[in-house]
Amino acid sequence: MGLQLRNKSPKRRVKAKLRDDRRPATRANETWAMDFVHDQLANGGKLRVVTIIDIFSRFSPALEPRLTFRGTDVVEVLERVCNEVGFPATIRVDQGSEFVSRDVDLWAYQRGVTLDFSRPGKPTDNAFIEAFNGRFRVECLNAHWFLSLADAREKVETWRRYYNEERPHGAIGNRPPILLQNHAGATSPPT
Repeated sequence: MGLQLRNKSPKRRVKAKLRDDRRPATRANETWAMDFVHDQLANGGKLRVVTIIDIFSRFSPALEPRLTFRGTDVVEVLERVCNEVGFPATIRVDQGSEFVSRDVDLWAYQRGVTLDFSRPGKPTDNAFIEAFNGRFRVECLNAHWFLSLADAREKVETWRRYYNEERPHGAIGNRPPILLQNHAGATSPPT
């Protein structure tokens, strides 16, 4: 009949590979995880909190609430925190615009820090920070009403200190993270 039909080959479906290159952290400051949590002030203004956690010790070196964040703001927070507790070897982050910015990339390159990006749509690639963000939301953000940015900073910092210094964690032997963070020569979390 002379009809021309396109022979359409089926699209290749690539099976997602497991991230074999990720090893469990064996010491403090080896691997950090970082993400953002969103909330609101009492006046309806948006509030963003950058959350950072050390995967080995579960220690949170920073919870920084601000109205907006750019790549330069993330670098500012990282520089302040790293000067206090030391630089990590790797930071696990998602594909957020702040984390893929040129500023964060340059900061990491200059400091010898590897940025480990999770796959888009795969929050389990950064499960430690997602679990931490859930606890942070339930125990702090949902429990408080933030009247201003200064009020949010005060309440978030109070909760961070409680989380690091008093709250027991089952994954590290029902001890607070500060004990493992300061423990020199640790090779694995206590059981």
